[in-house]
Amino acid sequence: MQQPTPEIQSYWQRFLESLPADAPRPDEYQFWAFGHNADVAARLAALVRQGIKTATSSLVWSYESDDEPYPQEGGYSIITDWEGHPLCIIQTTEVVMRPFNQVGADIAFEEGEGDRSLAYWRQVHWEFFSAECENIGRQPTEDMPVVNERFAMVFDQ
Repeated sequence: MQQPTPEIQSYWQRFLESLPADAPRPDEYQFWAFGHNADVAARLAALVRQGIKTATSSLVWSYESDDEPYPQEGGYSIITDWEGHPLCIIQTTEVVMRPFNQVGADIAFEEGEGDRSLAYWRQVHWEFFSAECENIGRQPTEDMPVVNERFAMVFDQ
């Protein structure tokens, strides 16, 4: 697992200092960028910061291949740009695993991408997940397992 840079650590500390005095101080967080390139990472992070994107989807097989933990309800993530600079912090509010072909229009809309339709979601996620499958030696299938994560932005400074 990648270690946080001093910039990431400083950003997390600023978040903790922004909390009310009597609020719990979480000590664990993840940090990551959306997508597979700088343009996608910037576009999706901007949607989060605008309050449009409140969900994301990931391929279960990628977590398994990378030996990474699944997102956890209540967990925190620092969203970064492609170069690893922090942009905002989200807190996961719900995690549901389901087959690709059972992801609904609600998730597609909450992901905030394109025209926010299920058809658009299926097209871009099929392309993205197919590329991920190729990288990890798997074949994409209509019922491949997907993690749908809902979240709220909790810090943007």
